[in-house]
Amino acid sequence: MLKRTGVPDRSQIKDAFPDESYLIKPKAIIECFEAIPCNPCETSCPVGAITIGADINKIPVIDHAICTGCGQCVHNCPGLAVHIVSIKEDKALFRIPYEMPDVPKQGDIWDGIGRDGKTVCEATITAVTQKEGFDKTTILNVETDKTYLYDFITVRRP
Repeated sequence: MLKRTGVPDRSQIKDAFPDESYLIKPKAIIECFEAIPCNPCETSCPVGAITIGADINKIPVIDHAICTGCGQCVHNCPGLAVHIVSIKEDKALFRIPYEMPDVPKQGDIWDGIGRDGKTVCEATITAVTQKEGFDKTTILNVETDKTYLYDFITVRRP
């Protein structure tokens, strides 16, 4: 499906996620589905949880048992293909990169957007982090209902 529409199918998305038992703590999810010359996620991971290897054209592999969910890979990925996910009770908690000029504020409720660009849910902005070292990438903490764990990818003003 990715090659035909530019949107990964559900099985590709689920394959990027660990078993939900890992998500009691924040974990990086890498949605890098095509081999391209890139490795900032690997070089920025302070615990060595992400590997690509000598051939930087390989797709990154993450060891979720090692990943601490620190988020260094999120703001270092030039393709915005990494986000941090955890589950708390009936909520899915995300830390996502955001590079649009219209930045939400903590407490805002925006549209939760799927990979096809369509609205899938309501998304509550729980924190907004903008740091000089993030190279203009804002990190949003977003909460959705857990049922949207594999559907949500970003936000848009309603």
